[in-house]
Amino acid sequence: MRDDWTNAEKKIARRAFETARQAVLANVLAEFKARAAAATTVDDVWSLGDALRERRHEIGELFDYRYSQLILVFGRLIHEGYLEEDQLKGLSQDKLDAIRRFVSFSRRP
Repeated sequence: MRDDWTNAEKKIARRAFETARQAVLANVLAEFKARAAAATTVDDVWSLGDALRERRHEIGELFDYRYSQLILVFGRLIHEGYLEEDQLKGLSQDKLDAIRRFVSFSRRP
């Protein structure tokens, strides 16, 4: 599949990307608040800090907005439940098919 994206596809991709990114970040914030509220020791605080650094690294790797990577990014976001395929409506059929293949492959045991 070629990595060329039309202007319309770029707009669709950016909107879906940002929507999923906000969902992931909202999840991180909720997890942080819950863990911070439950913290009773300094070790709990340090553990939370370590977990946040690790999560930040994971999020940085996941949200790679290079057009050559978006098929994989969208496939993973769908697989992890942060994006619905309907949010990608308007992308070319070959891009949608590639995303579906990635999701299908990801769901295998």
